[in-house]
Amino acid sequence: MRKINVDKLIKLSTVNDDLDRRYGKQGSAEREKFDEESLAWFYGNMLRERRKELNLTQKQVAEQLGREQSYIARVENGKADIHLSSFFRIAAVLGIQFVPTFMQSAMR
Repeated sequence: MRKINVDKLIKLSTVNDDLDRRYGKQGSAEREKFDEESLAWFYGNMLRERRKELNLTQKQVAEQLGREQSYIARVENGKADIHLSSFFRIAAVLGIQFVPTFMQSAMR
C-alpha cells in the first residue's frame, strides 16, 4: 500500500480555491455572476437531456409552448434569463414534475 505524502497533500488546491482565483471570492459580483450562469447551464442541460430522451426536437417543444425554437436553444444553453414559471412550463412539456418541499431554516 502506498503511503500518502502529507506535504504534497497540503499543497493541493481545493475546487473552491480554484473558483476563487478564476471567478472571485464568494459574495463578489464576479462569483455571483459565475454561480448564476452555472445554474442556468445546469438546468438547461437537464431540460436538453430530457428532451433528447423523449426524442423531441427543440422545435417540437417550442411549438407546444407557443415559443420560437431559438428560445428553447437559449434555455438549453443557459443563455436565456428564464422565469421560474417558464421553466415549469418547459419541464411540464417534457414530463418533469416538481414537488415543492419547504424547509424552515434557522434564523440567526
